[in-house]
Amino acid sequence: MTQTLTIPRPDDWHLHLRDGAMLKAVLPETARHFGRAIIMPNLVPPVVTGADASAYRDRILAAMPEGADFTPLMTLYLTEETDPEDVAKAAADGLVHAVKLYPAGATTNSASGVTDFDKVRPVLEKMAEIGLPLCLHGEVTDPDIDIFDREAVFIDRVLDPIRKATPGLRVVMEHVTTADAVAYVQGAPKDLAATITAHHLVINRNHILVGGIRPHYYCLPVAKREVHRQALVTAATSGDARFFLGTDSAPHIDALKEHACGCAGCFTATNAVSVVAEIFDRESALDQLAAFLSLNGATHYKLPVSVRTLTLRKGEHCTYPSKIDSDDGPVTVFDPGFPLHWSVTTGK
Repeated sequence: MTQTLTIPRPDDWHLHLRDGAMLKAVLPETARHFGRAIIMPNLVPPVVTGADASAYRDRILAAMPEGADFTPLMTLYLTEETDPEDVAKAAADGLVHAVKLYPAGATTNSASGVTDFDKVRPVLEKMAEIGLPLCLHGEVTDPDIDIFDREAVFIDRVLDPIRKATPGLRVVMEHVTTADAVAYVQGAPKDLAATITAHHLVINRNHILVGGIRPHYYCLPVAKREVHRQALVTAATSGDARFFLGTDSAPHIDALKEHACGCAGCFTATNAVSVVAEIFDRESALDQLAAFLSLNGATHYKLPVSVRTLTLRKGEHCTYPSKIDSDDGPVTVFDPGFPLHWSVTTGK
């Protein structure tokens, strides 16, 4: 028997759109289901200044499919040379909605990120003053730290000291992957929140390694043990307003994923809503789906909830393409490894 669920149109609070041919290929996949998205600034060169963000937004709007109703929420890439006043002006102009902190070398296109956190303190203090959120990739890059421990160590070495030194700074821990991060958010005041991806709700590290290396499940932060995946599912389905969807949908052409040194990232823009609905259904938590997809993130970013709606219908197995095409090459769509039953239609 078909079931129907209507929710406010979701937002994606962590999205990679890339640029050029890839932007044109992947933007329609997000704009189909999501009304807004926080756009990651890790281009080459990165989006560092207000002028950079304005130019990138123009390119996104120019690539928008005809008839699409989608708003890109721009961010700035934090470097040790970032000007606090430029950040403040871009925020005051309504151009940017967050600043992104990448520890240098932590993930794709993060070479321009932060090495000395004391050098960005003036920017963080200005952000706390004006209420602009800091989004961060929460991993240390010390080669002596095991890759599966980098998130937990980051909390102790970097995040907690930053928050203690900058009272009032609003922080989003992006794409959390551990029970440690969940517990840290749950124990913090309301100025701390976290995004959880669709793919981290589905995969653990066995999906990447058992039976052969599966490059399309490789992402950063890397998926962890099953106990951590379960902690993420519990947090996402709990209704706790500090957790919300950020897909971290990160397209790479297959030639760069299926490579001797393959790129990190899962491309989930196409089917993320259906994947998340399936997980919530399995947990008997569909009553919390709207909070995770549509309400909590808007509240944290102090933006209105969408007045438009999205309807999900449960029925027979719904299908999505296994790949999308770009002028640079094909991009593989994330495969959750189980049937999806919740199809998505846009509302009014």
